[in-house]
Parts: sequence; C-alpha cells; structure tokens
Amino acid sequence: MKKRILFIINPISGAASKARIPEAIEAYLDHDQYEYRIVETKYAGHAATIARDASVEGVDVVVAIGGDGTVNEVARGIVHSNTALGIIPCGSGNGLARHLLLPLNVRKCIEIINRYEVHDLDYGIINEYPFFCTCGVGFDAFVSQKFAEAGKRGPITYLQKILEEGTKYKPETYEVDADGISTNYKAFLISCANASQYGNNAYIAPQASMSDGLMDIVIMEPFDILEAPQIAIDMFSKTLDMSSKIKSFRTRYLHIHRSHPGVIHYDGEPVMTGEDIDVRIEENGIKIIVNPDGDKRQRQPNMLQTTTCELFNDLSAIRHDVFSQTRRGVRLVKLIQRMIERNLPGLN
Repeated sequence: MKKRILFIINPISGAASKARIPEAIEAYLDHDQYEYRIVETKYAGHAATIARDASVEGVDVVVAIGGDGTVNEVARGIVHSNTALGIIPCGSGNGLARHLLLPLNVRKCIEIINRYEVHDLDYGIINEYPFFCTCGVGFDAFVSQKFAEAGKRGPITYLQKILEEGTKYKPETYEVDADGISTNYKAFLISCANASQYGNNAYIAPQASMSDGLMDIVIMEPFDILEAPQIAIDMFSKTLDMSSKIKSFRTRYLHIHRSHPGVIHYDGEPVMTGEDIDVRIEENGIKIIVNPDGDKRQRQPNMLQTTTCELFNDLSAIRHDVFSQTRRGVRLVKLIQRMIERNLPGLN
C-alpha cells in the first residue's frame, strides 16, 4: 500500500512566496510511493492540531513547510508516534533543517522525502514546551521576545534587535542544578541545545547531537563590548565551544532557578514563565526523515558563515560605536544593515 503523506504549509512564514510549492509537490513527489494531501494553516497553533489529528489517523509522514515555528508546531503534534516528520524549510532561520543538512531547495527536499530514510531522534521539553533545536534563558530569550514584537521577520531584523538591545541587557545570576550538583553562574545566557544551531548557521553548540540522549548546555559568561564581535565570529565559524567565555557540559535534565519571573524561549518562540525552569531530553521521541547523504562531521563553513565573519572583522574598528546608544551608534546600525544586505543578498 502507498504511504499517506500530509503537507502542512504555513503561508505567512518567512518572506518567500509558497504559491508554487503545491505544483512542485505534484511534479517531484514519488506518486508510486505516496498518496498526498496539502493543507494550509489558518492561525497560530493550527499546524500542531492538524499534525496531531493526522498522527491519530495513522498518516505515515507529515511535512512542515515553513520556518522553525512551523516545524516546532508540526513536530510537537507527532512526538511519540509512528508518524515521521518531513521538512521543507521556508523560514528565516531554518535551524533544524540546517542542522540535519537538508537543502534549502524545495525540489531537493522532496527528493529526500522520496528516499524515506527515517531516524528516531531526540527532542527536549522546557517547562512543558517541546523544543527540537534549542531553548534557553537570558539574552537569546530576550532578543526572541523583541524580535517577535518587531513584526518584521528575517535575519536582518534579528541582527538589528541584537545591536539595539545589546547594551540594555543586564546579565543575571542563575542557580543551575545538573546531575545533583548545584552551581551559581552569572550569565549572559544559558542555552540548552538538542541541535547545534539557532538558525542561519549561527552555531551555539557546534558538537550537539540529536541522537545521543543528551542536551548540550551552553553558559555564556558576561563579556564587554570589545569581545562581542569575536563571539559572533566564533558562533558563525562553529568554534564557540572553544571560547573562554563559554562553559559547557551535557546532561539529560537541568533545573534553573532565577530571582524573578521572565521570558524563556523554545526554538526561538518567547514565553513568560516563573522563577524555576526545568529542561529535560526525550530520547528517541520523534521520527524524522533525514538526508541520507548528510555528514555533519565533515561540514565546512559555508559562504554565509565566511562572509559574515569577514564582515565582523571589517567592522572591528567601529565596534564601540555599534553598541552605543548615540546618534552615531544608530547610524552605524543602519550601516551594518546595508553592508549585510549588500554582502549577503536574499537574506531579507
């Protein structure tokens, strides 16, 4: 019998039109192997409901067509089931797709779906919110909140929020309990990584694996303005784990206590929660169609990473002003945006 496959399209994710994706599915999907349906989401959370219903009906594959938020919704609807997740990345960051070395090309992703190589992989839960790439507390959660409030998507907006909010954010002291050992850290952020990156090839945990039953915990210590560009370079060049500002370890479960309620994020989605944060890994909790030809261990920095590193190096002479709250600082933020748009076409 043919496998049943459901494609869930989020029409408003990312910036690119998805109007031609249905005809690509019709043209390139293996019709001898699959019978398919396509549905579009109508509201936030709709993809999770559709995916959950499909899983109950015994659909073999549910494909998320959208960004990391859409992937998270579809994935959480099918965890601990026999339904496999497929991904056609069409968002701003595409963190999970990039970690899995899926191509950012609709036809090539459909061809991978045709090959139907399914692996049982891990996912995580933070205060009962499932995540598949990363979750965390601190500056990344703070920026996720500002990014959500901005309305406009895309990596340029995300970078703008980092530059605008960088000097406003005050590191906090957290009590971190892992494996029965409690330690206090003053931290810029604490990230719990099931996969290696936030998206856009920004690697917060370069060695993270989705098949080891563990989370990579990354604690970034406070740093000064002079150190900020190097941290960005390390993140894009997959060397952040070598930074002196990073403390990292692996664990199945983590408890974080902070002095007051605040924002956390799961796969870039911000949510307000209390002083206590519990994070755990669900080993082999989701089936995902993977790229049979992907080899993360031999992955080299791509053009986006290389160009971004060069850009930050070129800007090192003005890094004091980038983070200042002066009129000159604001002008420099706009300058950086123009430089990135010129060096990295198509990011908006």
